Amino acid sequence: MHKEFSLKNKVVVITGAYGLIGKEVCDALASYGAITILIDISPLKKLVSYSKKLIDKYKVKSAAYSLNILSVDKINEAIKSIIKKFNKIDVLINLAAIDAKFDNNIDKVPISSFENFPLDVWKDSINTNITGTFLITQAVIRTMLLRKSGNIINVASTYSLVAPNQDLYKDDEKVQKLFKPVDYVVSKSVIPNFTRYLATFYGNKGIRANTIVPHGVYNNHPEKFVNKFNRFSPLERMCDVDELRGPFIFLASDSSSYMTGSTLVVDGGWTAW
Repeated sequence: MHKEFSLKNKVVVITGAYGLIGKEVCDALASYGAITILIDISPLKKLVSYSKKLIDKYKVKSAAYSLNILSVDKINEAIKSIIKKFNKIDVLINLAAIDAKFDNNIDKVPISSFENFPLDVWKDSINTNITGTFLITQAVIRTMLLRKSGNIINVASTYSLVAPNQDLYKDDEKVQKLFKPVDYVVSKSVIPNFTRYLATFYGNKGIRANTIVPHGVYNNHPEKFVNKFNRFSPLERMCDVDELRGPFIFLASDSSSYMTGSTLVVDGGWTAW
């Protein structure tokens, strides 16, 4: 472990901790000594089990909380508990989000073209991806202000920087039935500027905020989708989830101490075209 990337004794709260990226990030941070606090809407039993794996594997402290980040009461209870156990929160990573995944469950994803997009799906995404992020960040920042120190890492998407190339989601039929939906694109587009707001608002309070932009993380996608993605990507491949470990460790550590309001893009060159 390089000393400048050490996370020893840093208390890191990760929302969406039980997702594909979330579990990898938790493992990466724990491997560098972080005290990982897992927050997810998944059942507590699963979260506790994964938390124990991190404890056993890396001999670090960890804790888990099952909650909906739209519940102010549950958020406040969790934050109070974390502060009681660990005295502080050094880093908050906002990973929790609703996203329509184009993997082998593609037929189960509620998708339509813009003009027919369901209002209830729109509201769910906006609530979780924007309001939920706002609420948990607000609660954590209150504790960071007391110590005049903190680090917020928000997670956006390439679709917060560019529009989706809908050709990526075409099947072999003449009429396109599958689209990257508007709810995810709009809600994630808020994140980089939300981050810049936090960075400039709290920079003189010892709190910094940055955005990370992953893209194309492989998750058992159909072969046809992978082949098409590869043609659109400068690196001609999808991202392996473990390739996100370094960027998250960097932003969570003091190595990025002079970075705030920045967007770290990890997209294989997707937005460079």
